[in-house]
Amino acid sequence: MAMKLFLATAAVLLGFPLFLQAQQTDIERLDLYSGFTYFSSPSLNLAEHGYHLQAGYNTSRLLTLGFDYSIVTGHNSLTPDLLTESLQLQVATALKDLALAGLLPPGYQLSVPTDSSTQTFAAGTQFSYRHFVPVTLFVRPDLGAIREEATPRPRDPIAVLIVQQLAPSGHKTSWASFYGFGGGMDWNFSRHLALRLQADQVYNHLFNDLLKDSRWTTRASIGLAFRFGGNILEGKSAPAKP
Repeated sequence: MAMKLFLATAAVLLGFPLFLQAQQTDIERLDLYSGFTYFSSPSLNLAEHGYHLQAGYNTSRLLTLGFDYSIVTGHNSLTPDLLTESLQLQVATALKDLALAGLLPPGYQLSVPTDSSTQTFAAGTQFSYRHFVPVTLFVRPDLGAIREEATPRPRDPIAVLIVQQLAPSGHKTSWASFYGFGGGMDWNFSRHLALRLQADQVYNHLFNDLLKDSRWTTRASIGLAFRFGGNILEGKSAPAKP
């Protein structure tokens, strides 16, 4: 739902001003973004919501060097089919032993609700297209690190027993690298303020000792970008302002 809203809003904002052909001539050196973000990892049925922060340094009309940070929380349910083959065998053996002892209810299906907290850290380059005064378009490669803490919330004694075997401390933390791509647009209200809409698609394999598959994660974000630090084009040859 959040991704559909993001794309619809972007389409509306892009549709109106693109006939304006004046090139941007006032590009502030520093850029600070703060906004709401939504993460979706379909392979785990995991949706998370939280905060997104970016800081950028414009080196030219085209290139920005920046830092990117996100923190989100969410919930999903873990089932045995998501685990590595060795852990699936371990869980199946434990459930079989319980069944032989008459302790497994008929038709029992193991599913463990889990709270998730995820942080991402990235730094690198962004490439901007500034041909239109009202709108700045941008794309970027995504490369960074992701940290996730998962806290299982077993609801029955059997799930408690299984979780104690897989996560004796009651929670697990994992770090992984990620890579992918992203992009978006700024709707420029003024030289110092813009509404930013953006999305990223990244690949990672968190909890590779627990989960058998890597995942694609989509991030959508919306918020305000603040520009300051002086015009990088001052003193350079640039088209006159309309």
